[in-house]
Amino acid sequence: MQVTRLNEVKIYSLSTGPSLPEWISSKKKRAVQKKNVDVRRRIELIQDFNMPTVSTTIKVSRDGQYIMATGTYKPRIRCFDTYQLSLKFERCLDSEVVTFDILSDDYSKIVFLHCDRYIEFHSQHGYYYKTRIPKFGRDFSYHYPSCDLYFVGASSEVYRLNLEQGRYLNSLQTDASENNVCDINPIHCLFATGTAEGKVECWDPRTRNRVGVLDCALSSVTADTEIDGLPSISALKFNGALNMAVGTSTGQILLYDLRSNNPLVIKDHLYGLPIKSILFQDPLDLIISADSRIIKMWNKDTGKIFTSMEPEHAINDVCLYPNSGMLLMANEDPKMNIYYIPVLGPAPRWCSFLDSLTEELEENPESTVYDDYKFVTRKDLENLGLAHLIGSPLLRAYMHGFFMDIKLYHKVKMMVNPFAYEEYRKEKIRQKIEETRAQRVQLKKLPKVNKELALKLIEEEEEQQPARKKKRKNLPNILTDDRFKVMFENPDFQVDEKSEEFRLLNPLVSKISEKRKKKLKILEQQAAQEQEKEEEPEGKPSDAESSETSDDEKGWVEEVRKQRKLIRQEEKVKRQERFKEDQQTTLKPQFFEIKTGEEFRSFKDSVKKQKLTKKTLGDRLKLQEKLGTLSVSDTTVGSKQMSFKLKQSEQQKKQQEAEKQHHQERKNIRRSASHLKSKRGRRRPF
Repeated sequence: MQVTRLNEVKIYSLSTGPSLPEWISSKKKRAVQKKNVDVRRRIELIQDFNMPTVSTTIKVSRDGQYIMATGTYKPRIRCFDTYQLSLKFERCLDSEVVTFDILSDDYSKIVFLHCDRYIEFHSQHGYYYKTRIPKFGRDFSYHYPSCDLYFVGASSEVYRLNLEQGRYLNSLQTDASENNVCDINPIHCLFATGTAEGKVECWDPRTRNRVGVLDCALSSVTADTEIDGLPSISALKFNGALNMAVGTSTGQILLYDLRSNNPLVIKDHLYGLPIKSILFQDPLDLIISADSRIIKMWNKDTGKIFTSMEPEHAINDVCLYPNSGMLLMANEDPKMNIYYIPVLGPAPRWCSFLDSLTEELEENPESTVYDDYKFVTRKDLENLGLAHLIGSPLLRAYMHGFFMDIKLYHKVKMMVNPFAYEEYRKEKIRQKIEETRAQRVQLKKLPKVNKELALKLIEEEEEQQPARKKKRKNLPNILTDDRFKVMFENPDFQVDEKSEEFRLLNPLVSKISEKRKKKLKILEQQAAQEQEKEEEPEGKPSDAESSETSDDEKGWVEEVRKQRKLIRQEEKVKRQERFKEDQQTTLKPQFFEIKTGEEFRSFKDSVKKQKLTKKTLGDRLKLQEKLGTLSVSDTTVGSKQMSFKLKQSEQQKKQQEAEKQHHQERKNIRRSASHLKSKRGRRRPF
């Protein structure tokens, strides 16, 4: 499931992720789901909600139980049952479907308008009847009071087919050369047709007379629009008794009040593509308009954009599930898209789990964003040795850190610490052993973590025992409570008594804690020597101890001041130590610094030569004589030529002398082998 956000409106795409073919076995499907993360994370809302190649139109029945869609190739219709979340039936047709309509509340009465001028009727069991119209049809509407079907197409006439009588009636003659779309108002049953000349003609079905003509082409043409001719009407939709939205072939939507010739709002998609679908969303006063590239939602009163969606493939048809925030789309792709927008409304009853799912995603947004990336801070990069990647395409800056590829992160982490898994495994084994030991019968002893706190709680419990007996109330004990069990087992919860906050907030606990530490040492020694189940007896505090505590309570202010002075002194000492360490430590060369070595000698020599060329000849000779690297051997050869001879350094002289001496010693020690001769002896018999 993919989540996008535009204008603070979240849009959940429920059709993202790869789809598995129908012909593979269930075993192979499970294997693919284990390997591919995208397949495992996808949400299959309706099983096999797709077409073989392309889906052309999509509609929902009035009862909301069935979703019907047409597509190619081969031409077919598929009906999906939302209660079963699967395919109800599939029927193949003779030719491609231009548009269709569901006349009943369920799928029992369907009318198809084909591209070859045929009109096909289907009932619940399948094909029922087929007839033909004189011209190629483009759209049709059903008039419920008279049971008439109005067909418009590549003709100036509007053909009427009465389903009650089963015959054609007199057609309506319009002034247009062709009619593209039509619609009937559900309240007062006004019939409107959009022409190729950019006009909308309205007819009264009762008298079969034209009651008005609306010229939309002149209102849609502005100085910025570049068109070859007048725009034609490509979409038409009524809303209520007085509102009507008209879509043009140049990408404009005009919202009209039937009592006025001027549009209330003009909205331009700015793509120059014909509008294919217009829908009204009454609870939020929105209009959903779509062309082949984008779906836009905007306010019908102000024209302000609400949100938009731009899918990967071209859009053919859009359908809004009634009384919900679900949007269905047929496009130039086998998979039909499903979008869920919680702002528009709740999820339908058959997929009510989407509401709880989206709420969980909103509570934990980090789990759904950047699943294949790891968020790291600058300190993490320094620990991994990847600080030099800051600013490169491998790191994407985000808030106080960076996003990096999760595969690269795991690879670098394994290189930095290859034994991390072994350490983790040993720690888990140790924890398991400790858990098994805890189940044995053990002596009553203090925990390993926060021993002083545990001893303090034991002492308080023993002091409160007589009071409990009198009141007869069982007060909760932290040591035996499972909620605080980790505090005495996990070393991460160890109380740091050396911290500044603890020392300033608990100045009077210092002497008491020292007494507890002594007592702990005594208990540990006794536990090591004698493994008995007896508890350490406690005596009453002496008069000296009581006087010490009273003195501490009186002079708590002085104790706080002493602790502050000690903290300041410790900070000064730490600063001095850090300063000394900074002076002693030498920074290691970075990857961009020039290191000393044989491979960089030529680079340094070239730099020195460039500096020497800027000086005069006399200054260069003086400088090289001081260094002892050159000596003038011959300066009398001509007036413009000089020759120099390099001097040998003392180290080179010593090395040559040592080599000569070594060769001389080897010559003195060497002995000739001329006196050695080979002698053949006779073999003795056995």
